[in-house]
Amino acid sequence: MTLLVEVMEKPLDPGYAEAAQRRAAGGAPGRGAGTVLLILVAVLLGLMTTAAAMQLRAPSGAVEARELLEQEIVDRQAQVEASRAASAELSREIAALQQQVLAARDQGLLDDLRLDGVVTGAEAVSGPGLVVTVSDGDRLDENGSASSSRVQAVDLQTVVNALWASGAEAISVGGERLTSLSAIRHAGEAIMVDLVPLPGPDYVVEAVGDPEELQAAYARTGAPAYTQLLSSQWGIRTGVDVADELSLSSGGQQSLRFAEPVSDDAGDSEEESP
Repeated sequence: MTLLVEVMEKPLDPGYAEAAQRRAAGGAPGRGAGTVLLILVAVLLGLMTTAAAMQLRAPSGAVEARELLEQEIVDRQAQVEASRAASAELSREIAALQQQVLAARDQGLLDDLRLDGVVTGAEAVSGPGLVVTVSDGDRLDENGSASSSRVQAVDLQTVVNALWASGAEAISVGGERLTSLSAIRHAGEAIMVDLVPLPGPDYVVEAVGDPEELQAAYARTGAPAYTQLLSSQWGIRTGVDVADELSLSSGGQQSLRFAEPVSDDAGDSEEESP
């Protein structure tokens, strides 16, 4: 009963009553200060949210790390080029010393080595021949990608094999001389010849040999029909031109992988045979 009487006689909480008396005595407080404070808090929260989002999208130090990585790539490429140049220079020095020694002792062996060097790619060659250029197409597939229109390693392999079959004496792809151990393959989206990436979109295949015989024999291979299929389906362009003078660099000295010593008895038996 006491609680019911209290509720009926004093329905307003004492705290609310006191606040109402203060409001009545001093007037309603101004709302301008509260509005300004609310705006400031909202602006501060917006700035903090924007800064956090930018940090999430571009972590601190990402730009510096990318620039450092790009510089390291450039430096390593320069080191590789310098090492290749030094290796080529040493190979030339070895070849010159070898020729100097053999010229005085065994000219026939020196001539055989030079001929073998042309076949294996160890000797630089020059002369007339054919130039086959294979270029990326610009057609898009159903996914909107142009990857299918790019020249593949198998395309260059087909052209190179056809030129070998046509009687080419020496071949280079993108300036890289092919040797008896060369490989044309893919590494990701890049085409590589002996671990050297080839810059696109044009890939130049140079073949030294008699131009007329090469051109006639190349036309009888399956390469022209294959490149025509590439052109009709993916827009990959192929051109065949006759060159009066081509210069193909050396592929470097080849490593000796197998050898057998020649016994004196075998040499004597060959000399005694009629």
